[in-house]
This record gives sequence, structure tokens and C-alpha cells, in this order.
Amino acid sequence: MRSTQAKDHPADGPPTGPRLLPVPGSPARPSTYGADGPATGPVPAHPGDGTDHTGPVRPPALHGVGREHPGPDGTLGSPAGTVDADVPAAVGRVLDELLSGRLHHARLVDPLFAEDIAGRVAAFTRHGGKRIRAHLVWWSFRACGGTGPDAASAALRLGAAVELLQTCALVHDDVMDQAVLRRGRPALHTQASAGFAGRTTAERARRAGEAAAILAGDLALAWADDLVAETPLPAPAGAVVRRLWSDMRTEMVAGQYLDLHGQTTGARSLPRALRAACLKSALYSVERPLALGAALAGADDTTLRALSAAGRRVGMAFQLRDDLDDVFADPRHTGKPSGGDIREGKPTYLIALARARAQARDDGTALAVLDRCVGDPALTSRDLTEVRGVLASTGARATVEAKIRRLVAQGLRRFDTARLAPEPARSLRRLLESAATGAAPAPRPAQDPDGTCPAPEAAGSRPASKTAGSRPAPETEGSRPMPDGTRPAPEAAGSRPAPETEGSRPMPDGTRPAPEAAGSRPAPETEGSRPMPDGT
Repeated sequence: MRSTQAKDHPADGPPTGPRLLPVPGSPARPSTYGADGPATGPVPAHPGDGTDHTGPVRPPALHGVGREHPGPDGTLGSPAGTVDADVPAAVGRVLDELLSGRLHHARLVDPLFAEDIAGRVAAFTRHGGKRIRAHLVWWSFRACGGTGPDAASAALRLGAAVELLQTCALVHDDVMDQAVLRRGRPALHTQASAGFAGRTTAERARRAGEAAAILAGDLALAWADDLVAETPLPAPAGAVVRRLWSDMRTEMVAGQYLDLHGQTTGARSLPRALRAACLKSALYSVERPLALGAALAGADDTTLRALSAAGRRVGMAFQLRDDLDDVFADPRHTGKPSGGDIREGKPTYLIALARARAQARDDGTALAVLDRCVGDPALTSRDLTEVRGVLASTGARATVEAKIRRLVAQGLRRFDTARLAPEPARSLRRLLESAATGAAPAPRPAQDPDGTCPAPEAAGSRPASKTAGSRPAPETEGSRPMPDGTRPAPEAAGSRPAPETEGSRPMPDGTRPAPEAAGSRPAPETEGSRPMPDGT
């Protein structure tokens, strides 16, 4: 991987690449591909190889995508509109074609390797989860004005590459966590270990299975990189896309290491827990996929920063929801046993907060439960019930639930400041809401009442003006509905923190944004969105 320091990328969005200027008066910048193909000019065949190719560059043909021009609302006519109707199926077709070719090549290399490693990577990827990241790439691309069959093909290929990167992350994560299940099936290293059973000792079979899974994850990463490198991208968007891809891979590994470090050393810092969550999930799962789609469509810097800031907040909510689900959700929903984070001693924000609250109250009983159960690989159902009780009694569960609602509301307010194609923007907004709840992305209806979302503002940048009537009416924390339609309970009296200025309010990962330029301050936040003294 290319060396990239995650700390070099502040909360206001991805690193600045070649400036992509917006078209005056347009709700979104037209794709640099144009309606009939990519722009002509030098495009590197592979990142960093120094080779230029001049002339029209076209990615492989995309099945089911014609050359229709977009309508006034940003939608594509049939058959291109079929991608909007079923993004997972379109990404799946790209993956099927890619994986079939890779498996054919693997068989030529060695049949045993093809069956034991390449075949398992292909099966794991084909039976993927909700494909939220690929959804985000596609709808961000569409909302930012991406059109044309070649641009659409590139967007789907980027979405497929993100799915392969997810395969790498999950396979390696399961080895690190000693997880036996993934998506309701045996984890890849468990399958590989079973293949060695009876041929050697149980311990050697286990270790061989883990080693095979590490190789499988490496192969998935190599295939993902190949897919990005082999996708023709127009200049200057291609440079931004490749930089974002490089950053995303490095940030993913950094987040995993912080998770491992905290798990091994028993680190219990709230800011470190938030930082790990930001790197391993907020950036990798939401912010960077949004930025990839926007950059491919040729979005201007303001839109990139807006979507990135929205993505970071929703991404943090995504990770916090995952932490709650690990402890409280039905394993039939999550596809893995409950309490995995507790058994592994992961330094999640949920556990760090419960411990901090118990210490502040001198609650020896709660601390004893956490000390005994967190990090115990032999955790029983009764132990997990006790931990759940502590998370409830300390208020950690309720506080994290409230934080999720605040982060989603903040992210959507920022999303709503972006100038996007209306119909795709509505689909993207619904997707962001579903990502933070853990629900599967809702299918795109033919017509939907107008509802737009705010994009995150960058330090010193003024959000683009919006059309009249597109900003939703302000809501208080108590009146804002939760994703399931219920209303949150009002906060207890005395929980109001001292007022903070926008420049002093911490970002979701614990960092502080730079002061904003005049005129860039969003509408005042309600009580429900203001952080508490402990950062929640």
C-alpha cells in the first residue's frame, strides 16, 4: 500500500486534488466523461507508472447501459435507469464478470490455489452483505451529475472494487478476532481449517486455515487494486479518484491497527475509541465511498467537502450502531454471535463510555462486571446479560443511541447544503439514513416527495445556495423521529452543557475543526445535537 498518514486529512474532506470547477447555474457538475464517453487527454494506465495514453479512453462495455441523456431531474432513461432501480444487481454483474476471469486465470496458475484460495475469495465476495459502500459510490456519482455509459461503467467498477476491499477487510478481521461466523456462515479461515482436518493436528490445521485466510484477503486486495488500475478514468478526476482510493486503503489498515492496539493494551480512552471508529468505519465505510463517486462525476471542491463531512458523521453513527448491535441485536440479524466485541476486549466507544460513567459514579459493582467480562473469550450468556445490564444502568446505551441520532441529523443537515441532482439526491439521502440504522437500502421508488439532505461544510467554505423550499424546517432533538418512526424520549433535566462556539465543537473523531469563514456557519443546532462534556 502507498504510505498515507490519516492525520493529514482534516475533517473537512478529502485531500485537495486538481480543482474541478463547477458549471455556473448547474445543480451539479456534468461528468467529465460527458454523455457519450470520457474526455480526451492523457490518462495514466496505472497509478504512478508515468505512462500517458492519448485519445478517447473507454472502460469495458457495461451490460444494460445505453447512451441515453439525463432528464432534468438527473435520472437516466431506460435502459441506463435499470442501474438506479437495482444497484446491487448491477454491481453483482460486474463482480461476476471480473471474478469469472480471475478464477479462470487462477486455474491456469494452479488448480489447487484456484480452489482453496481464489474460489473462496470469489464465493465470499459474490455472497456479500448489503453492498452499502457500492451503493454510496453509485448514488454519490449520480447525485453529482454522473451520466453516460462509460462513466456509469467506471462507477460500477469502483463499487465492485470497494466490495473486494471489503472482502479483504472482513476476512482479515475474522482471523484477528478469531470469529467463527460471518454473514451466518462459517468464516473463511474456519472453512480453510476444516479443509486441513484429518491431515494434521487440530492446532496445525487451525493455524494453516488462518494463514490461508490471510492469503485470501491479500488476493482480494490485489484484485481490488487491479480493478481500479484497469478502469479508464478521465483527467483530472482520475487523479482525485486514485488518491482517494490510496487514502482509503491506508486509513482502513490504520483503523484496524488502533483497534488491535487498544484490544491488546486495554486502552480505555474515549478519544482513542472515537478515533479508531472514525478510521476503521466512518472514513472507509461512508466518507470515502461518497467522495469516490463524487470525484468520478467531476464534482467541485465544495461538493466534495460537503459530502465528505456528511459521510464522516453518518459513518460514525454507522460504527456506533454496529457496536450496539454486537451486544444487543439478534444474531439472526447480524449473522454473527452476540457479544463478540466483549469477548475480544475491543475498546469500543460503548464500553469505554460505560467504564467512564461507572468510575465517575464510583460504581464498584459495574466496574467489577466490566473487568471480569470484557476480554473473556469464555464469556457466557449470563455474563453477557450482566454486561448489558451495566451498559443500561450507566446510561451508556442510551447515550450512544442519542449520539447516533445527533450524528445522523448533523450529517443530513450538511448533506442538504450540497447542490445535487434532485432525484438521485433523494435516493442518496435515504441510503445515508438506512446506513446508520443498519437496515438494508430501501429500493428506489418511482416518485418520492421532495426531501433533500445537508452536506458537511468545510472550514472556510461557504455552502452553495439552494433552491427555495429545499431546506427542511428545523427540528428539536425531542421532535426528530428515529429511523423506525418512533420519537426519542426527552433528555433528563440538567443535561444541557455550556454553549459552545462552532469552532470549538469537537468533530466525531474528537478533533476540532478550523474556524470557518464568514457566512459559512450552518443554522444553529438544537440542544439534541450539542455534545456533552464527555464528548457524547
